[in-house]
Amino acid sequence: MGRLFGTDGVRGVANADLTAELALGLSVAAAHVLAEAGTFEGHRATAVVGRDPRASGEFLEAAVVAGLASAGVDVLRVGVLPTPAVAYLTGALGADLGVMLSASHNAMPDNGIKFFARGGHKLADELEDRIESVYEEHRTGAPWDRPTGSGVGRVSDYTEGFEKYVSHLIGVLPNRLDGLKIVLDEAHGAAAYVSPEAFARAGAEIVTIGAEPDGLNINDGCGSTHLGLLKAAVVEHGADLGIAHDGDADRCLAVDGNGAEIDGDQILAVLALAMREAGQLRENTVVGTVMSNLGFKLAMEGEGIQVVQTGVGDRYVLESMKEHGYALGGEQSGHVIILDHATTGDGTLTGLLLAARVAATQKSLAELAGVMQRLPQVLINVPDVDRSRVSTSAELAAAVSDAERELGTTGRVLLRPSGTEPLVRVMVEAADIEQARAVAGRLADVVKSALG
Repeated sequence: MGRLFGTDGVRGVANADLTAELALGLSVAAAHVLAEAGTFEGHRATAVVGRDPRASGEFLEAAVVAGLASAGVDVLRVGVLPTPAVAYLTGALGADLGVMLSASHNAMPDNGIKFFARGGHKLADELEDRIESVYEEHRTGAPWDRPTGSGVGRVSDYTEGFEKYVSHLIGVLPNRLDGLKIVLDEAHGAAAYVSPEAFARAGAEIVTIGAEPDGLNINDGCGSTHLGLLKAAVVEHGADLGIAHDGDADRCLAVDGNGAEIDGDQILAVLALAMREAGQLRENTVVGTVMSNLGFKLAMEGEGIQVVQTGVGDRYVLESMKEHGYALGGEQSGHVIILDHATTGDGTLTGLLLAARVAATQKSLAELAGVMQRLPQVLINVPDVDRSRVSTSAELAAAVSDAERELGTTGRVLLRPSGTEPLVRVMVEAADIEQARAVAGRLADVVKSALG
């Protein structure tokens, strides 16, 4: 069996790849791994379980709850809430673990299971490997150690979770949003009720789209992966800005008053300056990834702020932040982590803080985001090549060196072998889009000849 856990939990087509049986078994295994310390200490282990509105989340939630309770874990079922809300409640309620059912920005037929450890933290690889190992051991025949009688877990609905999370978000804001008109695109997802409530309570006049989840329409032509509706709505309503989430609301992208996209790099730049001004940007450092736009790095350096880059994936951003004590990090895709207030990317919190900066400075979002200039990026996927030789091919290394000399300090080259397919991604940034295209095209040809 291949590794079940990917970069963000276990994910696949619901009822095909991700079945009720798998969800139940993984939950029992997670209970044995993540709640065992609580059991040894003599208290009842507790889990927080939430989900996004996908139809498949209903039966998967039932399977997860059954698995946890059968392993002796008391379950607090919080219903439809964003991933960061489940993470927050896991920590705030002192639970031994948390479980979120969501496939984030994926299409409706997919779903996923994400586990959180105590404190609401994402699992390290070693914990995921232990859960898989325990699951596989019992899947192939070893019996579970099952409690009986009063030892089985009890299940209850924790309806206070919505209010507790919204109150947390409002408590983080440095100032109110009075006077701002904001369009919110909720992707018919997990934040469809939480996010409008939080923005309205903070004083903003809101217009909502994508806020009528029916279990089948999540991410369907809306949300952070489809910004067209939000751009049009911002212009139509004369709003100051727009905020878009994905299905589980751990991402935030924005649209300025002119209908122009504001990506995760630009949001990071705005928040970095705001946090430095407030004395909250520890080590005067912000964490990005190797895919962060070079314009972001140049802008931060121009402001005297250091940029640390990690591999692609918010988990690697988070690892760097926790290891070195940094307060802010994120990705171009809109995963923004404010570690003083969240253990994972929180799209609603990010949007609130971005809007708060607009309100506090009385500047438009376009003006604030203008602190950085996005350099043109060209990405070419080169299929059917030996991705394992990217770092060892002398021909490819020479071509990259030539390209880097041509681009100088205002451009860069990044070659990334795919983690799942026989292809190599060629990314080139340059001040001029035509130069970026030309350099990327030449490099793609070399990748084909050298690795084909």
